[in-house]
Amino acid sequence: MADIELTHQPLQSPGARLGGQETTGISTLEPGLKPPNSPSGKLIPIKVQMLDDTQEVHEVPLKASGKHLLDLICHNLNLIESDYFALEFMDHHKVMVWLDLLKPIVKQVRRPRHIVMRFVVKFFPPDHSQLQEELTRYLFALQIKQDLASGRMTCNDTSAALLASHIIQSEIGDFDEAVFSEHLSKHKYVPQQEALEEKIKELHRGHVGQTPATSDYQLLEIARKLEMYGIRQHRAKDREGTKINLSVSHTGIIVFQGNNKINSFNWAKVRKLSFKRKRFLIKFRPEMNSCQDTLEFTMASRDSCKAFWKICVEYHAFFRLFEEPKPKPKPILFTRGSSFRFSGRTQKQLLDYVKEGGYKKTQFERKHSKMRSIRSLPDHQSLGLKQNDGFPFGKGLPSTGPPTPNERKDAAVTRPTEEKPVESKSRSPSRSPKTDGQEEAAREKARGQREQHNAVSPAYSPHASDLSLNSQAGPGLLNLSLSPSLSPDGKSHSPLITPLLTDATCVKTDDEEEMRRKRFPADKAYFIAKEVSTTERTYLKDLEVITTSFQSALARDDAMPEQLKNLMFSNFDPLYKFHTGFLREVEQRLALWEGRSNAHVKGDYQRIGDVMLKNLHSMKQLTVHLQKHSEILVELEKAIRNSRKLEVTCREFEQQKVCYLPLNVFLLRPLHRLMHYKQILERLCKHYPPSHVDFRDSRAALAEVAEMAAQLHGTMIKMENFQKLVELKRDLIGIDNLMIPGREFIRLGCLSKLSAKGLQQRMFFLFNDILVYTSRGLTASNQFKVHGQVTLYGMTIEESEEEWSVPHCFTLNGQHQTIIVAASARVEMDKWIEDLQMAVDLSQQCNGLNSELLTPSPGEGTNKSTDETSVEQESEDDLSASRTSLERQSPHRGNTTMHVCWHRNTSVSMVDYSIAVENQLSGNLLRKFKNSNGWQKLWVVFTNFCLFFYKSHQDSHPLASLPLLGYSVTTPAESDSIHKDYVFKLQFKSHVYFFRAESEYTFERWMEVIRSATSSATRTRLLSRKESHAY
Repeated sequence: MADIELTHQPLQSPGARLGGQETTGISTLEPGLKPPNSPSGKLIPIKVQMLDDTQEVHEVPLKASGKHLLDLICHNLNLIESDYFALEFMDHHKVMVWLDLLKPIVKQVRRPRHIVMRFVVKFFPPDHSQLQEELTRYLFALQIKQDLASGRMTCNDTSAALLASHIIQSEIGDFDEAVFSEHLSKHKYVPQQEALEEKIKELHRGHVGQTPATSDYQLLEIARKLEMYGIRQHRAKDREGTKINLSVSHTGIIVFQGNNKINSFNWAKVRKLSFKRKRFLIKFRPEMNSCQDTLEFTMASRDSCKAFWKICVEYHAFFRLFEEPKPKPKPILFTRGSSFRFSGRTQKQLLDYVKEGGYKKTQFERKHSKMRSIRSLPDHQSLGLKQNDGFPFGKGLPSTGPPTPNERKDAAVTRPTEEKPVESKSRSPSRSPKTDGQEEAAREKARGQREQHNAVSPAYSPHASDLSLNSQAGPGLLNLSLSPSLSPDGKSHSPLITPLLTDATCVKTDDEEEMRRKRFPADKAYFIAKEVSTTERTYLKDLEVITTSFQSALARDDAMPEQLKNLMFSNFDPLYKFHTGFLREVEQRLALWEGRSNAHVKGDYQRIGDVMLKNLHSMKQLTVHLQKHSEILVELEKAIRNSRKLEVTCREFEQQKVCYLPLNVFLLRPLHRLMHYKQILERLCKHYPPSHVDFRDSRAALAEVAEMAAQLHGTMIKMENFQKLVELKRDLIGIDNLMIPGREFIRLGCLSKLSAKGLQQRMFFLFNDILVYTSRGLTASNQFKVHGQVTLYGMTIEESEEEWSVPHCFTLNGQHQTIIVAASARVEMDKWIEDLQMAVDLSQQCNGLNSELLTPSPGEGTNKSTDETSVEQESEDDLSASRTSLERQSPHRGNTTMHVCWHRNTSVSMVDYSIAVENQLSGNLLRKFKNSNGWQKLWVVFTNFCLFFYKSHQDSHPLASLPLLGYSVTTPAESDSIHKDYVFKLQFKSHVYFFRAESEYTFERWMEVIRSATSSATRTRLLSRKESHAY
């Protein structure tokens, strides 16, 4: 008897997940590398039948394992994602069995010279967009073709005809009556092909311009929704003796009666799988199935029962675990049960591996096709997108190709070639060294042809995917997302959740009504143009904070000097007027693009580059106003220091709901907006082929904005640092000379300082010349009081975990004092040490000339050491200090970056601030709580490491905010039961939120910008940004 406990928690060895320890599983060879060294000895030839029906002969050593043969095949194919594939053969009982990768081949096959191995797909993922390579998708398409022709993958006639039409499109290209009839007479795609010939012909007509890569993608899109997708049935009987078939998939174990699914057991419900002789046992978790703890099935023989048990173990490990399970130690005396364990990388490890690697484009030939494709791997891993009819804002959008932006750019090119006869020892598919330089032009032509045929093409009609979803078993399957949700970091919780995030205060939207109401174009350029519109709305609202709200507050109190007032509003009012007209033009163009106007010729309006070029050319005349913003920022700070009345007015204004960010941030918005235009235009130019009608205007607009950004780049860097110093000066108690020439902010965050009383939480602030540590007062303002400072000149840094027996501990040895601190995690310690060492090196180069200790403010006295002051004394000092400044009596926002770092025990650097400035986004999202049923439509703005929620874009102030530091962002796990497209999941400890985007592009953009807030970058990026920013 053998059994296995199903583990649902990943093994905790993140450092060794992809390289820390050697695995015995399948090794994916990078292009150009040699296969692993083979065992010495006599060579034996082994025949392998490939997925395109060709046969290869491989000579392997007599003692070679199954893994060696599979590695050799994948190396010859140059196949990166090899872990989905395996080898099978027919044993002496005339039963197809899997080749064990760890055992020698000669111990599994009686007469290896006379056996034909079959190279096939073993693991079928739920979402084909997780397959990153075109070659991998091509091999999967060949497997689907085989399963459809053999009758293993049964489906209704409509689905079968649609599948066959995509296969034929990939093989012969666009429809031609004579070629189609001849080709169909020579090839069999479905069992009852004659009856479906007319339907296949009709569907094939609609695929004009579709490339082989797109056909493969569409084929997998349809196939994955069928009930028999990837199913291999194993005969069995239940307890009553009823004949059934058992199968396994990524979701769990499935029970069939004939071709009808009658039951399924999700992996989350299963506690243990075991077999005893011919009996296969499924034990459930008590809370999942209280009425029946164990189910028993009887199979034909012990061998067949064990074979099914092994494939269940492998499927569970591959799709559910984060990394390969470790084998149990062998007992010394007695053994019990099978020692079999899954060997190889899990899907999570494979996706991480592909994400980290960068591979060059390589051609391969399709044996049955007259087309040639370029194989490419995108720079970034696909995020688990599903292109079906379930996305929230536009049901029925045609799927035009692989989901990731780079794959859409690098999609396959069609070119007629002669089909050559296949030799008995041919490799399939063989690589060609040539590349196709007309890739983008061909895709643009194909896109235009598809638009002309959308009206008559069932494959592109809103109901085409509905026709193909249902198999003969009945209703369509639920689409399950496999991407595992990584556990959130274990950082301390803080009361930073606002009412909107815990109470459903918005009106819930009806998904079906929303899908019927919205109809979006499918071109990525449309969604790039829409990003211009949505972010421009937010930018215009930010300008209104200065030009309308702040101006009204100043007029009411008459607190600002007239000269400063004229300087500020004479520069902001022209900008507000210009961007109001710019937004109007962009929205008008989008209305024409979407067909919501009276325009009859849509093609002339399906572009945005001309609008951008026209307005950016006009904006160059406003550069003189942008150059004055640094002067405005400096003069405003001087006026606040000299006028208590103006200080009171500004602080009171910052407490208003409309001022959801520090006031100085709004003053820098026009400079930041230039960077946003530049990034948007870079994405647009990257998307367009040079032959596109909008490419020239987009490229010219990019040149215009790059020139303006280059002129203002130095000013913006200085002003960002100045603004940060102003913000810190306001939030720190007991300093007077924080803002001195040459001082630069580097990092702030929470560390534990070791003192005589043990570890105490302290807030640290690192500058280029000095390190300051503080504690938070118990006042209403929650400001931080300075307790000590260490000059960086001559400082040394040492890791001291072993010396003090404190995890993540390091020692800072200054010239006059030594402090010992501990970070919350290893990654936090590494960040601090990296930035500290960089700052110390800079201080050494300057010989400490710029170092200047902070002096206490009048009435504050000298800064006391943490060791000299008790907690009670600190509190009293803070209370007395709060009476000396008006701003400290006013309420303080709880979502400022400094306080979020304190509550969540993390840190933020100037690098992170700079990246956050570049990554700002806004738009409509649908939000769902963990335990709620409906989705709420909200206008969401991402900025300053925070999500701000509005009922609509017309609202003047946000309803709530969600600070993102410490959160993890992933796609929903299978256990979340989110069966929708374009959904991402935010989680911090027990706080979980789901958000749905309107399209693949917006989904990827939200994931990109949120990840920039939840994961820190390296210091190198800031230095490169300062020194050689590529404008």
